[in-house]
Amino acid sequence: MFSFNHFNFNVSDLDKSIQFYRDALGLEPVRRKEAEDGSFVIQFLGDGKTGFRLELTWLRDHPQKYDLGECEFHLAMQAADFRAAYEKHKAMGCICFENPAMGIYFISDPDGYWIEIIPA
Repeated sequence: MFSFNHFNFNVSDLDKSIQFYRDALGLEPVRRKEAEDGSFVIQFLGDGKTGFRLELTWLRDHPQKYDLGECEFHLAMQAADFRAAYEKHKAMGCICFENPAMGIYFISDPDGYWIEIIPA
């Protein structure tokens, strides 16, 4: 038997990404691992409700932008107050795609990863 544990995004600016996920989705740091030689930092974020974690990985020796393919993979977050979430993200300027027919929209993080926002 398996259960979900975490999902990883590699990021170019860890502090900027942590702030984005805090501001946009209310995620907070829950665990951090740093390489002794400074080659990587892994920061896990949590929602305070579930055990699922978003892992943000910063790699010192990866200065170029990450290849995100066609942005078809994504993380999905459920919003208890969908309308308020939409208005917040609209004000932040991070909505990158809307699908009113399906009742969903996507936001984009500082590295271009898409996060689907769905109603509860």
